[in-house]
Amino acid sequence: MKLRCILYYLLILTFFSCQKNRSTSKKDTIKNVVLSNKKTEQSHVKILNVENDVMVTIKEGSYVSFYGKKENRVNVKPFLIDVYPVTNQQYLQFVKQNPTWKKTLVKRIFADENYLNHWYGDTVLGKNVKPNSPVTNVSWFAAKAYCDSKNKRLPTVDEWEYIAMADETEKDARLKKSFSQYILSWYEKPATFKNEIGKTYKNYWGIYDIHGLVWEWTEDFNTILMNGDNRSGSTEDRSLFCGSGSLRATDLMNYAAFMRYAFRGSIKASYAIQNLGFRCAKDIK
Repeated sequence: MKLRCILYYLLILTFFSCQKNRSTSKKDTIKNVVLSNKKTEQSHVKILNVENDVMVTIKEGSYVSFYGKKENRVNVKPFLIDVYPVTNQQYLQFVKQNPTWKKTLVKRIFADENYLNHWYGDTVLGKNVKPNSPVTNVSWFAAKAYCDSKNKRLPTVDEWEYIAMADETEKDARLKKSFSQYILSWYEKPATFKNEIGKTYKNYWGIYDIHGLVWEWTEDFNTILMNGDNRSGSTEDRSLFCGSGSLRATDLMNYAAFMRYAFRGSIKASYAIQNLGFRCAKDIK
């Protein structure tokens, strides 16, 4: 497992070093990206206030996932998702109501030693932690418990990727070089997790901060490594897909998506990482 993680991190470091050697002209194009913060009319967006948390309705659709065959589209059923990532303040209230998730009481099987290590205490954020910044250093178990407490759940990988392919005006902007470059440029920026929510662009669905703030947990993050036809990963040794998994990608030039899948494949549910947060989703009955 350690070797697997090292291989992924080496891949990530190599990729970033290559990106920095590119001409600076691409940075100029980022300034002209359609991802501005101007307000636009979005008649297809339906905002709901679910249990005091703002959510948006995502209509049913389909897309070609990063992994798998191009002719096999993934169907996504309609669902609700949080407009913003969960904040430190929101998670603080959860911890107060659920003491077992305090940093000094949580069991190590559910969260490693980095869990909430940026907080001053069990129920004290500290002067350098903004209440309206996304909560990070939370494990998958902790994120799931939070969503459960709200009668919600974590979004699936397919749901997350489906909404993440949208820019400000188009439902699928993956073919836009400027869009991919925007995401890759964010990957190179340090400490964006310290920024407050709602400062990035609002995408086609009315969602903020899907790119540009933090990476996000998904419900089935550990079922990504697949054989092309089987998305469950249950019939083969997942360790075999460390490098070869990318060979089954539908778009080998989509570096932004590849980085996300590589990252998901290198972590465990107990990991708490400083730039990894989450938002909740909900089924539409």
